[in-house]
Amino acid sequence: MSTEIMFILVTVITVFVLNYINIIDAHKFIGDTAPFLHFLMEEDYKFLLAVKYGSETQIDVESFFKKRVSNAIITLVVFLILLLTNANINNFFISALVAVGIAFAVFKMPYIQLKGLYKKNLYRINLMLPYYLKSLEILIQHYTVPVAISRSIDTAPEIFKPGLQKLIEKIEAGDMTVDPYMDFAKEYPVRDSMRMMRLLYRLSLGSQENKQEQLMMFSKTVSTLQNKAREQKYKSRLEKMENKTMAMLVCTGGGIILLLLLSITRMMMV
Repeated sequence: MSTEIMFILVTVITVFVLNYINIIDAHKFIGDTAPFLHFLMEEDYKFLLAVKYGSETQIDVESFFKKRVSNAIITLVVFLILLLTNANINNFFISALVAVGIAFAVFKMPYIQLKGLYKKNLYRINLMLPYYLKSLEILIQHYTVPVAISRSIDTAPEIFKPGLQKLIEKIEAGDMTVDPYMDFAKEYPVRDSMRMMRLLYRLSLGSQENKQEQLMMFSKTVSTLQNKAREQKYKSRLEKMENKTMAMLVCTGGGIILLLLLSITRMMMV
């Protein structure tokens, strides 16, 4: 066993023992460090966690963030030990930068995974939005737009609930501009979400005299979106069937060619 490996093992064991007998407290150190690194938390991190795990009110964002910080610090320490034991004075800073880069990549990885999951969910959101808007249209016939949105939250698809809750909170706080509606559309940047939120905002400003006319226009737009969603769903199913058929044909054709080659090879060997 080399001297470097022995040094690493002794260091790791020493840190573990010191932590075990409470001379050093790794959890406290990470807990004290996390607030100073809070500026690294992404603006949409809480929303992305809600997409994966459910309602934002049920998620301990700080716990998830501390875990990311913990993994990054452990990675940094391990790679600093690994790299700096073999480093001389000339490449000391390069090794330290490499260790920091790897630790930062470990820190960012959970966020990147959540972002990837959200992008996959955008397709599902794109299909669900027209049907949610259709149910909202029925409520708007009897209530004002803010009240209708508030009443729709309980029956809305789970993924929309955090955005709808924030929209209502902003309106109840006195923001009567288009911004709360646009913020919702930005959280769910799918086809026509911006246009539909603008229509909702205009509908919320309309008087009772022209409400029916605006509601009819809103209804027609929602119906058009529903038709597009159905077409997209059927197109997606058709593409999957075509891909499966193509894969089957390729496998069958490849198998036949392979059998022919084997037959030719045997004939030549006879």
